[in-house]
Parts: sequence; structure tokens; C-alpha cells
Amino acid sequence: MESVENPAEIMHIKEIVEKRLANKAPKKTIDEMLSYLTRYRLTEDEVNQILDRLEEELNDNAIEPGEPVGIVAAQSIGEPSTQMTLRTFHYAGVRELNVTLGLPRLIELVDAKKVPSTPLTYVYLEEPYRYDRDKAIELARRIELTKLINVASKIDIDLATNTAIVSLDPEMLNDKGLDIDEVTQALKKHIKRAEILVSNENPYDIVIRFEEPINPLKVEKIRDRILNVKLKGIKNINKVIIQKRGNEYVLVCEGSNMKELMSTEGIDYRRIRTNNIKEVEEVFGVEAARSLLIEEIANVLEEQGLEVDIRHIMLLADMMTRTGTIRQIGRHGVAGTKESVLARASFEITVKQLVDAAVHGDTDDLEGVAENVIVGNYAPVGTARIKLVYNPNIKI
Repeated sequence: MESVENPAEIMHIKEIVEKRLANKAPKKTIDEMLSYLTRYRLTEDEVNQILDRLEEELNDNAIEPGEPVGIVAAQSIGEPSTQMTLRTFHYAGVRELNVTLGLPRLIELVDAKKVPSTPLTYVYLEEPYRYDRDKAIELARRIELTKLINVASKIDIDLATNTAIVSLDPEMLNDKGLDIDEVTQALKKHIKRAEILVSNENPYDIVIRFEEPINPLKVEKIRDRILNVKLKGIKNINKVIIQKRGNEYVLVCEGSNMKELMSTEGIDYRRIRTNNIKEVEEVFGVEAARSLLIEEIANVLEEQGLEVDIRHIMLLADMMTRTGTIRQIGRHGVAGTKESVLARASFEITVKQLVDAAVHGDTDDLEGVAENVIVGNYAPVGTARIKLVYNPNIKI
């Protein structure tokens, strides 16, 4: 069939669609319908027949007044999640990195954990780093957190001479793009009251001569302090892997630090993304965190082959973010901070909840499901939500 090319015809179809679907369908649905209808040369009657079918579908899928959407959402997410595996790790496209998936990841998300067990950041680059592998490697070396432990082959502490000798691995130094001078400068910056110099016998040995005698009980502590000296990189970016996606290079980072990454030269701050919900909330705000939460939960369920309507996940995310910050679903979040005294008491610590409510003189308006079930009332859902009563004995 021929597509519609006449601007007047396209405008006429647009007017019909917008008049019929305004305030009935989402903007995305209206745009898709316009795209399909202008692709083929249809009569006005045919356009109206298609829109009739669409309106029927919209009406059939609309939520009835009084529908307990919260219970439906809880059941729709809870039942499929019982089919999820306990398999924790899955390689994130490369053998060197893994990411938590399945039930452990879903629990992390609904518990609003501050730091995920396997935080990942996907860093997209600007030109000239985007298309040049050598430039991408240079940037990866610059942002990857490198400590002395990453380039040292061994460390010996001699109590008799009051010294520590750090032996560096030449291959690792080259791989991380470091030289001896940079290592010695970093040690001088972090270790005070000690003389730091390169050994005359071996150029890859660094001698740390302490001014005060080393306490034998603190040898392990001194060793750890030396090995954890930061040489370069961004805090929490523990590992960086370079991937080619399409015609550009992308950095996959183990760990997250959005603020510092976004201010690093060569990184496209508009396309950077992480799986750390709390960090996104701190940097971009609660709306961005809500969007990421929906996306992450949907991805976890989809990866397990489970189909859950996105609207159930959106409702869950709305409840977690409705106060302006992300709260977990459990006792310290949504469930534990309900306004109803009886609902809180039915959740846990019953006696304490009732005593506290009595002391403070709280009242319960019995607006939810749990509290009405406790006192033997109809739950205010479905037909029980309507307060209209019909008396057949009264004649009008």
C-alpha cells in the first residue's frame, strides 16, 4: 500500500487521532498510531474503524474503580519471583567482571541497599577517546584505582634495620602506566616520618627507612598501610575493562563514583550509567533513581525469563520514592511507616506498636486493608469502597 505523502491528508489524520484519543491514551500510543496510520493510504472510515478497536482495547485494559492495585502488583511481582534462581553471579559481557542477578539482586533493589554487592558503571567516551583504542586505554589507566598492592610483587619488613623493602613488578608497572618516580612520590605523600629511596642494588626495589623503631606487634598493620597507598585513579573504581560496542569503545568499571567520573576529561557525562540506585539519587535526584529502579527490576525479571507488566513495577517504585527519597519496602521503610496503627501492629512487634499508639493517643481511621480485616470490617476495595446504600423501601 502507498504511504500518505500529502501534508493536508497527514494533518487531517492527526486531527482525527488526537480528537479520538486525547486524554484516553498515553502520548507514546498516540504517536505510534499516527506513525502506522500515515504509513498506508486509508479512508477516513478505515481510520475510524482502527481507532474504534484501539478504544475497545484501552477500555478493556483500564483499571476498574476500587481495584486493589497494590495487592495485584504485590502478587504479580511476588509469585514470579518465587521461580527465580539463587544464582548470584553472571558475567557482564566479559570474563573479568561479574554482576549480581536473580533473587539476590531483586532483594538488593527492594531493600534499597546503599551499595550493591557488585556495583558496575558503564562509561561512554567523547572524541578522540571514543574511536581510538590507545586513547581509551590511556583513559582507562587514568581512572582505574591503582594501589601499591597492584604493582608490588612482595614486601619485606626488617625489624633489625628498621626498614621495609617493596619489590615492584616491572610488567605490572608497565601495564598500569606507572614508573618508579611516581610510586616513590606517592609513598612520600602518604607515609610520614620515613626516608623513601630507590635501592642501589635493584632499581625496582624501594626502601622505606622509618625514623622510629618498628613495633613488632604492628608489623601487619604497617604492611597493610604501605600496600594500600593510592598511586593514581578514582576512588571505588577498582577495575576497568574496555569493550567495543558498535564502532565505539566503552569502559566497563567495577565500582561506581559518578561525581568524579563525570568531571573527568574525555568522559561523556550525558551517557554514563551505573547500577547503584542510591548514588544516582544523590547525584541526579529521586526521579532519576526511580527510573533506574524500574529499569533494574524489569531487567532482573526479564533476565530470568519472567514476564511482569511494567505498571506493577512502576507502582512499586512509586511507593518506594513517594516521600522524596528511596525507602526500602521492609520494616525500616514502607511497611514500617504506615499511618495505620493496626497495620503496623500486624506487621511486627505488635505489643510495642499498640502501647506506643496508646501513649501518644493515636487514632486509626481504618482506611487500609489489614486494619479492616483485623476489626472484622469489609476491606475498602472493590464494591466495598462505595459508600452508597440502596434502601428499596423508600419511594422516590
